[in-house]
Amino acid sequence: MKSSSKQIFETSTPFSTRLATAEDIDALVEVGRKTFSDTFAEANTEEDMSIYIEKTFTEDQVRKEISDPASTFILAEDAGIVIGYAKLREGNNPPELTGTNGIEIERIYAVKNYLGKNVGKALMQTCIELARLRGYQVVWLGVWEHNPRAIAFYEKWGFKKFGSHPFLLGNDLQTDLLMKMPLKQV
Repeated sequence: MKSSSKQIFETSTPFSTRLATAEDIDALVEVGRKTFSDTFAEANTEEDMSIYIEKTFTEDQVRKEISDPASTFILAEDAGIVIGYAKLREGNNPPELTGTNGIEIERIYAVKNYLGKNVGKALMQTCIELARLRGYQVVWLGVWEHNPRAIAFYEKWGFKKFGSHPFLLGNDLQTDLLMKMPLKQV
């Protein structure tokens, strides 16, 4: 259910969200690099951060991801300025969710100046709406075990821990907590 048009979603926040298109690759790279660095640089080495960012947030990598039918990027905007984004990914359930119709929120980032201003809420509302529209029963995600702000945000939405998996940041093997939330069909 990907769309090449700029489909806009209503949220209960002052920010709009919409599906990203190939025209948004530069903004996705820029916001991805900035938000990832702002969030994780203090707690990780410069080398590990650089390795991860140069692998993950490049024009070629984002172009590959945005053209993948299993991936959906959602932008949050304030008066046309990209202030965050989320990425949904289908078909990548962990073993603990075998037999469950689930979709992953692989990324959800807000620009530092907008933290605490409901950008995450706007993106989460849109992720949940899309998951419901696509008939998913569960939304799940991985979150770094040392990111209490994000963990608290997800718990506020009703996500519960159900496992963990390794996450390689550069050369540092870290642990992401796995969290899931059942979707009530409306």
